[in-house]
Amino acid sequence: MHFEPQLVKKHQTHLTDELERKIIALFSLGTSYQDIRMHIEDLYGINVSNGTINAVTDKLLPELQAWRERQLEAVYPIVWLDAIHYKIKENGRFISKSVYTILGLNVEGKKELLGLYLSESEGAHHWLSVLTDLHNRGVQDILIACVDGLKGFPEAVESIFPKTEVQHCIIHQISNSLKYVASKNQKAFMADLKCVYKAVTLSAAESALDDLEAKWGDKYPIVIKSWRSKWLTLSAYFKYPDYVRTAIYTTNAVEAVHRQFRKLTKTKGGFTNENSLLKLLYAGMLKASERWSHPVQNWNLTLSQLSIHFEGRLDDHIDL
Repeated sequence: MHFEPQLVKKHQTHLTDELERKIIALFSLGTSYQDIRMHIEDLYGINVSNGTINAVTDKLLPELQAWRERQLEAVYPIVWLDAIHYKIKENGRFISKSVYTILGLNVEGKKELLGLYLSESEGAHHWLSVLTDLHNRGVQDILIACVDGLKGFPEAVESIFPKTEVQHCIIHQISNSLKYVASKNQKAFMADLKCVYKAVTLSAAESALDDLEAKWGDKYPIVIKSWRSKWLTLSAYFKYPDYVRTAIYTTNAVEAVHRQFRKLTKTKGGFTNENSLLKLLYAGMLKASERWSHPVQNWNLTLSQLSIHFEGRLDDHIDL
């Protein structure tokens, strides 16, 4: 009995759509070109070159461009922003560049990646261009932006979305604080610091911060100064009930996307150009977003709270 492979017919010189989809599916899992070649050979008994695989995965680029330029919704109640760093080859040498990931929560409570932005530097000018891009693509309002101390972001958001409330990521602030605390004191310091960020009310948190300064201020003035100088944006979440606080006091939602990105890129030392990185992240993002078909936990309660705190700003976009 004679069998003929279905995906690659005899004497065929180009790949079928089905085989291309297989290559892209493997690519979106972070599989290396070498492993893709071996996989295709094992399954179908044909050799594909790195150049062919590259040509197939390059077909994602126009799709990526269309995705980056697509129209967005008018209002995003919550947006998380964070950066991840990669080595990209430029003029014969590898340089470190940041990919800024912007993850939004729409009025239905579903996560949506709004954009990926590549940059060598951080600062108000860069954030101005990112936020202008969001605005040009239809975003009229963001209620709460959760960020990890992104340099220049509060100033930039003030000029494009002046009513947006900025919440600094508490987890990053804690982590940065501990870098300055001697290991022998970390346990005791953390116990006192917990009284600040886990406080039930803003006044209780401020009282706990005063106690923290009284006890540790002489030893760790840099840490206390950091909490004091950022207090306005660190403490924004205290006005909300627990289920809203959980969503906004940390950038963990966008970091989960970055964990997915790291899985994809962990075997890659660096990237030959920006497109080779972006098409991989885009393929990974499509995979990650398959799980975002349902609203986040307690979304109806959260939306009710936000519509009270941000009176009038959601009225035209939701049915309450």
